[in-house]
Amino acid sequence: MQLPGKITGEDPDAPMPQSPQGAELAALRAEAQQAVRTVRARKPALDQDSIDVILTGARTHYAWSDRPVTDAQLRRIYDIVAMGPTSMNSSPARFVFVRSREGKEKIAKSLKPANVPKMMAAPVTAIIAYDIDFWHKLPRLFPHEDRRHFFRGKAAHSETTAFRNGTLQGGYLMIAARAIGLDVGAMSGFDNKIVDQEFFAGTSLRSNFLCNIGYADESALFQRLPRLPFEEVCGFA
Repeated sequence: MQLPGKITGEDPDAPMPQSPQGAELAALRAEAQQAVRTVRARKPALDQDSIDVILTGARTHYAWSDRPVTDAQLRRIYDIVAMGPTSMNSSPARFVFVRSREGKEKIAKSLKPANVPKMMAAPVTAIIAYDIDFWHKLPRLFPHEDRRHFFRGKAAHSETTAFRNGTLQGGYLMIAARAIGLDVGAMSGFDNKIVDQEFFAGTSLRSNFLCNIGYADESALFQRLPRLPFEEVCGFA
């Protein structure tokens, strides 16, 4: 099993890299601004069919076909997720895509009994985790200013930042999977401590939630549950 972040590590005390300055920086900023204008001109907004695919018509799934999910699809999902915004581009989420029987049996130890068959039948179960030492990578991810002092020696702040932004990235993963034609079923009915012991012992990674990914068997669906109306949950200030 290969865990995220174990190929290369960042020295939390390494000097900051040289960031672009002057005309080079101005050119990069102009290029970035034009790229956004180009995207907006090409696609000002999603059509309703696209919105239905990723949210309003999508469902949480509990049963799965045996059609496999490829490595290329998982890489494409991550490439989409990686572009989603996080605080200071911190990108603290880490993902373990579990497909092996051995890996699934490790997850099963943590699950409530009703969730075991859902997970075992899914082609992939993603462990959405976060790295409490994410800030070690900030010189690479946020190179124009050293922000490591915001987190060095501040464990609680690091944990909160990692959990919040890692959760955002987990949401991006679900939307990205749907956007490329897959189905998802997120699960929180498990014991995080067991998952951490089985997968992340001795590391700075912590589990957040699980998400099954694959091609759904829609026959297990029931009617959509109600949602709260705008007036009940939204306001103006």
